[in-house]
Amino acid sequence: MSDYHWIGYPAAILTTLAFVPQAWLTLRTRDVRGISATTYAALTAGVSLWLAYGLVEGDWALIISNTITLPLAASVLVTKWRVMRGSRPGAATGPG
Repeated sequence: MSDYHWIGYPAAILTTLAFVPQAWLTLRTRDVRGISATTYAALTAGVSLWLAYGLVEGDWALIISNTITLPLAASVLVTKWRVMRGSRPGAATGPG
């Protein structure tokens, strides 16, 4: 482990906390007009890979931050997909 490994913890905290407001707003309002499905698909895949890398390397900053960020990113992505699916012509938009 390098002498500068401690930099990862504040970086992980800041990037994870920076993502929380976007996820919270999206889940609360279901407003995904400004959300790119392609971007969030890439983000979710990237976070998954960072988590896997952290697990392989035993890097707790990566493990903890990406374990928190992965469900947040995935929930925004799933919300975007659900809204997109429901907004297509002829698609069901609600129950019954």
